[in-house]
Amino acid sequence: MLEFLPSRILGAVRHVNLNRLYELRLRADKPLRANIDGVFCYLGTHGRAERAEDALFPTQEEIADTLFAASGYSVYSVAEQIKQGFVTGREGERIGIAGAFVCEKGGALSVHDVTSLCVRVPHAVEGCAEEIYSRCLADKLRSLILLSPPGEGKTTLLRDLSRLVCKRRKLNVLVSDERGELSAGDLGETADIIRYADKLTAFTAGIRAMRPDLIVTDELLPEDYAAVRRAIQGGIYVFASAHLTHAEDVPEKIFSRYVLLDGLGHVGNIIGEDGRAVA
Repeated sequence: MLEFLPSRILGAVRHVNLNRLYELRLRADKPLRANIDGVFCYLGTHGRAERAEDALFPTQEEIADTLFAASGYSVYSVAEQIKQGFVTGREGERIGIAGAFVCEKGGALSVHDVTSLCVRVPHAVEGCAEEIYSRCLADKLRSLILLSPPGEGKTTLLRDLSRLVCKRRKLNVLVSDERGELSAGDLGETADIIRYADKLTAFTAGIRAMRPDLIVTDELLPEDYAAVRRAIQGGIYVFASAHLTHAEDVPEKIFSRYVLLDGLGHVGNIIGEDGRAVA
């Protein structure tokens, strides 16, 4: 994992427990920062550093090299991902991109002069979704959505929910992994995966071809809800996530459970379809 990093930065990362590393922030000519156990710190040659001046300072060349290596040494092969502001590494690492976006007719054509990268490190935390399963799914399967700001563990929880449903119910689970991040790790022996397709394509093709009982997907945008609604109306359960903080902010009230996270992987309130809190 993270083998696409330049040797100088990879050497620093190897002084950190990868199981506790969630993000790396590479900014050209600025101190390298790492999110470890949910808290940001500086990262120097020998791991954690207390002061900015003791951190590594990634160069513009190292930023470019990281993006090139993460793309499999072929930026053209991931051009569509780059238009959306990210590249997915071989082990499911998601590399967010900041730079000069070239746009035309309201859409991004490409990104040039990349100056910052946000490397999100995927984790398979077996058992982390047990509380959600016991509170929402133990009596019967339901459609649910996980809600929180970015970086609070929604994708990790969705992976474990998929694994639990596969293990305990032996249902056919279709994983719609638009960014190549959700499917990093064990999703269960009865899971099928569609990668890099938008949700409308994945839901339409997947339902026709794979006959799923459950579809798992992440990071719903407003335009995705129509595909989710049709799946649920067709008798298919859906587990999803969204960058929202209140159940009432969900554009369409089509889920049976709204799970709010109030910290990294920590389950807060769970709201039922009637708008009331569930014990």
